[in-house]
Amino acid sequence: MELKRFQKWAEREYSAKRRIIALIFESILFVIVIPFFLAMISHFLDQWLQLPRFVHGLVNPLLSLLLIVPGWFFALWSIQVQFALGCGTPSPLMATQQLVVQGPYAYCRNPMTLGNVLAYLGIGIWIGSLSAVGLVLLFAALFGAYIKLIEERELEMRFGSKYLEYKRSTPFLVPRLRKRG
Repeated sequence: MELKRFQKWAEREYSAKRRIIALIFESILFVIVIPFFLAMISHFLDQWLQLPRFVHGLVNPLLSLLLIVPGWFFALWSIQVQFALGCGTPSPLMATQQLVVQGPYAYCRNPMTLGNVLAYLGIGIWIGSLSAVGLVLLFAALFGAYIKLIEERELEMRFGSKYLEYKRSTPFLVPRLRKRG
């Protein structure tokens, strides 16, 4: 039943203007709202659980930047490719109209998820919060399960053998060092 809903959403094409508006709202959610709540919730969890902060001078911000910058780059590159080549957005409500296997999708099947997880881990390290890191890892596990149980099945239904071949030849989340041939 749930997959039919995703399939119905994916059948509808949207103008570039509508997709841009959707991306603005999605960007606000993923770049501002989620990091804000991650910081706020982890602050309260750290206090409640009496977890120590881990702050090591310049190590936290430097390590954080090494995660945040490539994380956001990978996520934004994924969105740009979905928009330009797939004629869609990251939202299942405005799904891509074509199977996207170029750009970051040539390295792994879920580069946007990878990018967001890296960026959010960077935020957790920046603020020195064990619970923030734990929340990000929990988010990654739950989102990975959603992708495996729902999104991949929906993509198989929409794109058939082309998606199955892509799935067989491209890693799920951890990118390979070279693009597939």
